[in-house]
Amino acid sequence: MAFSISRRGFLSVAALTAGASVVSSCASAKDSKGTEGSVTQDAGDKVDHSKVSGHIVVLSTGGTIASTADASGALVPTVSGPDLVEPLYDSFDKNKLTMEVKEIAQLDSSAMTLEDTDNIVRHVREALTREDVDGVIVTHGTDSMEESAIAVDTFIDGEKPVVLTGAMRPFDDPAPDGPANLALAVETVTNPQNKGAFIAFGGTVLPARGAYKSHTEHADGFSTNGGERPKGLDFKPMKDVRVDIIAAYPGAPGDLIEASVKTGAQGLVIEGMGAGNIGSSLADAAIKAAATIPVVLSTRVDAGPVSGVYGGAGGGATLGEKGIISSGTLRAGQSRILVAAAVATGTEAKALFDAP
Repeated sequence: MAFSISRRGFLSVAALTAGASVVSSCASAKDSKGTEGSVTQDAGDKVDHSKVSGHIVVLSTGGTIASTADASGALVPTVSGPDLVEPLYDSFDKNKLTMEVKEIAQLDSSAMTLEDTDNIVRHVREALTREDVDGVIVTHGTDSMEESAIAVDTFIDGEKPVVLTGAMRPFDDPAPDGPANLALAVETVTNPQNKGAFIAFGGTVLPARGAYKSHTEHADGFSTNGGERPKGLDFKPMKDVRVDIIAAYPGAPGDLIEASVKTGAQGLVIEGMGAGNIGSSLADAAIKAAATIPVVLSTRVDAGPVSGVYGGAGGGATLGEKGIISSGTLRAGQSRILVAAAVATGTEAKALFDAP
């Protein structure tokens, strides 16, 4: 199956084999899972891996897909990139498909820093500049996959796809999901019509922008709110940029924001309530902070956009009038990456969000 998704988030689907049943949608529609901006392969679809061709670079970074249980039963990244990839050749043809593996980290993705994110972006960009490379796969832990995905998506603007994938179950599980996710990533990245970054996971391919981890255990644990990609930025390292996330809750005090700014935050993301609303104390501090640093308002609610509907001291409409940027379809984790990218590159933060 070939997946095609444009920079603006619209999808088209072409089956590689006759009779394949495919569900497709665009950023404003929902597929059979109720997920915006995704393509889902039906259980009965057959993909002939022997016909897949190209040369791809696989960057391994650790995560559950590369983890095994230690003596205490705790999961630890131990499996090398080549050991992850080699089993794919049981179904893909080595004479048609070559996979060049580079190990660039071996981390639980919850331990990643912006310096690690920079490292992924650098390796992706380096691989994409090579004429012999058709696309890049990044194997990654699920905890922060959405952040790395949007970082890659933000700093590339070429014609080749990048696909992030991982697993919910470890390498040594009796029924690991990593091999199937890797195979889906290969199917996606070898389609030259795909542009930008994607997450391939649990039978679903999602554009990076707007994606989020939606379940802690389910094999199809990612969903999306969609969104339109702006033009890519020239890469600048984000490792020295500090952007904090402040969680709103009923009665949250403004000194949460004041302390963050005082101790060096160069940007803020507020994880608001509902469609993007916060209490009056937090609102006063957010408005004050927005006079000197970018402040973005997201939401703790999984699905739906952040919209400036409500008035009052901390309502989304009021905050928008006072210079607070709406995250649109993005949640706090991805919003933080965009603010860091804006600060690092000297870009107006609002330009990186698709909200009005």
